[in-house]
Amino acid sequence: MYQLEEPIYFYVLLAIPVLLLLFFSVLIWKRVVQKKFADSELLKRLTPTKSVFKPVVKVLILCLAIACLAFGLVNPKVGTKLETVKREGVDIVFAIDVSKSMLAEDIAPNRIEKSKQLVTQIINSLAGDRVGIIGYAGSAFPQVPITTDFASAKLFLNSMNTDMVSSQGTAITEAIELSKTYYNDEEQVNRVLFIVSDGEDHEGNVAQVAQEASEAGIKIYTIGVGKESGGPIPIKRNGVLQYYKRDQNNEQVITRLGKETLENIADEANGEYIDGSNTTEVVQTVKAILSGMNKKEFEAKQFTDFKDQYQWFIGGALFLLLLDVLFLERKTEWLRKLNLFNEKNA
Repeated sequence: MYQLEEPIYFYVLLAIPVLLLLFFSVLIWKRVVQKKFADSELLKRLTPTKSVFKPVVKVLILCLAIACLAFGLVNPKVGTKLETVKREGVDIVFAIDVSKSMLAEDIAPNRIEKSKQLVTQIINSLAGDRVGIIGYAGSAFPQVPITTDFASAKLFLNSMNTDMVSSQGTAITEAIELSKTYYNDEEQVNRVLFIVSDGEDHEGNVAQVAQEASEAGIKIYTIGVGKESGGPIPIKRNGVLQYYKRDQNNEQVITRLGKETLENIADEANGEYIDGSNTTEVVQTVKAILSGMNKKEFEAKQFTDFKDQYQWFIGGALFLLLLDVLFLERKTEWLRKLNLFNEKNA
């Protein structure tokens, strides 16, 4: 297992194609100028010690040095030991609405992006808990199984969008039913489901399903994303607005926050409704809710004793730079004898 401490320094690798472009540009320019000065045979006589291949080798060495420097700055770390650690926490499942109504921009930047921001910040505030993610629109689907790997959960969370489900609608009932399969620890006394949605276009008997979930020991908290005043649904392509969604009568569709629906779901499952307009307040509310719950102790395997590896790459970069300084562009006697660069006179 490995970690990358500062992956932003991978941008240093962009210096390599720039260096190669400059080198070959200068090489072409030199040949053009030299042809104007004298023919190739005369140039060989005038510069008998000039090597043809060494400049290319020097550039390759410099490129390798830059690559090593970049990896050194990134500082890859290798986990040297796999340990079983004990953690205390709650099993938390997030059910995120990815229906088209979540494209509405009545809350910045839009409902779906705001939902992902909220869940990301909640996950960042967690400690020993386990999380899972469900997506739903016209149907529900598992996105991330219950896990302690928060980094992977956030990675899959960021990839969620309104094109993931072809059938439209808001199948909250399916999402609740699917969440029951996530809680695989029978001894876990606290099972929490956060439904992040605008609460619109719900299908089925949501209240009954929420009550059944409560009987199964699942507490449902709903986070409302959007405004009750609502807004149109923009349809974009490559970030450019094409049109606003219209109904069968060719009238512009206005989607509104179904606060009452979300409140009813939370009430039926011993939870509460949370206004999702302010990220900080949402995170604080969730932390307060979870801190009041009993934590279940469970075991998890993880790599520990991550050791820095930057020194190998920095050392390699310094060696290559030293080699570049010592590696002159003219022919040398000992290399002439080895004939590594085909430098023996014809």
